[in-house]
Amino acid sequence: MVACIVPALDAAPTLASVVGGLRKALPDAMIVVVDDGSRDGTGQVARSVADETVRFPRNRGKGAALRAGFAVALDRGCDAVLTVDADGQHDAARAPALLAALDGADLAIGARSRSTGVMPLGRRITNRLSAAAVARCIGQPVADAQSGFRALRGSLLRHIAPRGDRYEFETELLIMAARRGFRVAFVPIPTRYPSTVPSRFRTVRDSARIVSTLWRFGRGAVS
Repeated sequence: MVACIVPALDAAPTLASVVGGLRKALPDAMIVVVDDGSRDGTGQVARSVADETVRFPRNRGKGAALRAGFAVALDRGCDAVLTVDADGQHDAARAPALLAALDGADLAIGARSRSTGVMPLGRRITNRLSAAAVARCIGQPVADAQSGFRALRGSLLRHIAPRGDRYEFETELLIMAARRGFRVAFVPIPTRYPSTVPSRFRTVRDSARIVSTLWRFGRGAVS
């Protein structure tokens, strides 16, 4: 069974459309929405469209939301997990391709293009730098280190436990997976940058968290 985990923060305008796209692309998947302390109608929308909803009474961060969603998926015995952002950035039609990549990998990451001009300049810069830094940490090429559109084997999630609570969680998960011998694949995906739900990535704070994570792994303090 496949579980789709959708971490959501104040995503009421886009959440129903995101879940609808997943239903169309993966009709047999279980949809789990983690409401990360939203202050709009996200929780109400989630309860109306998801198979299961986890709600945090206050914002705890994307990493904490993903961790909670993974726990639900593993508790249900899911063999594979797909993570999708709630802001409509990802095209759910590409979900089957990400899951298909697990035939030869344990972690498949949707790689966003940095050359089409669609990605805002600031994101292109941070995306390129983070990919290069993670590649140095794991000793293999990295097309996109920060994409939230991913497919993961359940067996991978049972063997690694990233500790970050916010955006550094995804970076840590990738590094830990590669360093422990799990196979990582990158699948090209199209990306939309809607204005309805702004990015929750806080440039200074979240970048600092990611840099701290890279520094810890670069020193060899963790693996």
